[in-house]
Amino acid sequence: MTLHESIRVTDWFYITFIENMGMAFGMQLGSKIVLSLFRVVAIGVLGYYIWQQVKRNARTGYIVCLSLVLAGAAGNLIDCMFYGMMFNESSPYYLSYLVDFGTGYAPFLMGKVVDMFYFPLIETEWPTWMPFVGGQHFVFFSPVFNFADASISVSVVLLLLFYREEISKITLKKETNNVEE
Repeated sequence: MTLHESIRVTDWFYITFIENMGMAFGMQLGSKIVLSLFRVVAIGVLGYYIWQQVKRNARTGYIVCLSLVLAGAAGNLIDCMFYGMMFNESSPYYLSYLVDFGTGYAPFLMGKVVDMFYFPLIETEWPTWMPFVGGQHFVFFSPVFNFADASISVSVVLLLLFYREEISKITLKKETNNVEE
């Protein structure tokens, strides 16, 4: 597929080839190297936290949700680590192709992340009487995302819905075992 090319699966689901430099759904905060290093640190901290929760026999669903966040973050990190080293620069005018490892368009940790799932569930026009957006085209749900983004997003929603108690107990302080006599 060429960059921005779409394959219609249904009226509400497309496979679309997009690359982004940023986080989930193409959001970007700061430089690429800062985001990549943040991912490495976040994966380490989250991995350690999950390990601690497993040792404490935390609820299985909580550990699964945290693990899905970790897996999604790791997936996006692996994409940005190696994708730019393995492929030529993408274009809407020609197909991307594999190159000799290390001769791609970007160095280690500087590659783009590939997004491919597009779900335009509702497509309509804003009513003309609406301020600022009247008459403009509206698509719900317009972000293009990948499986890692979905894993992170769904898990965060599940954590907020079902595991607020566990989240409220998260602290950076070490636990001390005070024994009262």
